[in-house]
Amino acid sequence: MFVRILNSLEESFIALLLASMTLLVFVEVVMRFGFGVGVMWAQELTLHLSAWLVLFGVSYGIKVGSHIGVDALVKILPTMARRIVGGVAITACLFYTGLFMQGSWIYLAKMYQIGIELDDMPIPKWIAHSILFIGMVLMAIRLLILLWGVFTGRNEGFTLADEAKESMHLAEETKASANLSGGDSA
Repeated sequence: MFVRILNSLEESFIALLLASMTLLVFVEVVMRFGFGVGVMWAQELTLHLSAWLVLFGVSYGIKVGSHIGVDALVKILPTMARRIVGGVAITACLFYTGLFMQGSWIYLAKMYQIGIELDDMPIPKWIAHSILFIGMVLMAIRLLILLWGVFTGRNEGFTLADEAKESMHLAEETKASANLSGGDSA
């Protein structure tokens, strides 16, 4: 239940951020080049929206297995060894996200204490930069789910994108479509 809610919220936020960023940039370009005026805060907002999009996307990438990795050595190991290596790698990532969460929490606390606002918008900097902590929490949740999958035997480690396999598949599709095109003209 929690994972389904997390998935839905994460996907909705990613879609909303991408649409907002695209619309904002489009409006800014039209206003600047079409009418010779611009919105002063548009660039700063676009920058912050993209930061939010990236950190939500990292968590989502763990879920769908779209991150790339070097796993040639791991793939030749027996199943149990792959699970152990995967568990160690996930634990190392959890340690890293823990460090990053701690550092971002300290940073956000200082920004809150100082009370600085963004340069072009009257938004407290700690709110705009809170994605540092939120993104790491989301990543930690995804990593914990993945680690649980390793312990229960559903996963062997990270699900990584296999670019070589995808490239070979695309090459085969291209070759097949070229053969179909060539066969029609003869």
